[in-house]
Amino acid sequence: MSGEHDEACASPREQVIYANMLLLGVWVGLFALLLTYTIYLTGLLPPEVPIAEIPQHWHKGVDEFLAVTGGSTGWSWAGRLNRGDFLNYVPFALLGLTSIVCYLVLLANYVQARNRIFSVMVALEILVLSVAASGILGGGGH
Repeated sequence: MSGEHDEACASPREQVIYANMLLLGVWVGLFALLLTYTIYLTGLLPPEVPIAEIPQHWHKGVDEFLAVTGGSTGWSWAGRLNRGDFLNYVPFALLGLTSIVCYLVLLANYVQARNRIFSVMVALEILVLSVAASGILGGGGH
């Protein structure tokens, strides 16, 4: 009787794969956050905006802050990874990409199993998440 209950409560293989990949991605992202923040705080890479100046800009709106600090929006941070404060963006990008990576693993499994319906659904989900992350549609304040 217990064996039947265990089978009924068991998670589908795909859910376990997704959960394990997500767990790994979150831990890698958290470690990367700690590492890049340590680099920022120690000054191993100079920041674009010195830490001592940040409190002077807290009250400013986004447009004024960007004008005063020489900042920019969108994906331009990727060209400034030699600065400690912009290096901190990398772990956030990794965490944002974690779901897409999980879906790519699921897609490979569904394609291998010749499950066309789920393959198409997962491929469309990857497309939607990728377009949203890219900023192509101009949403999210980019």
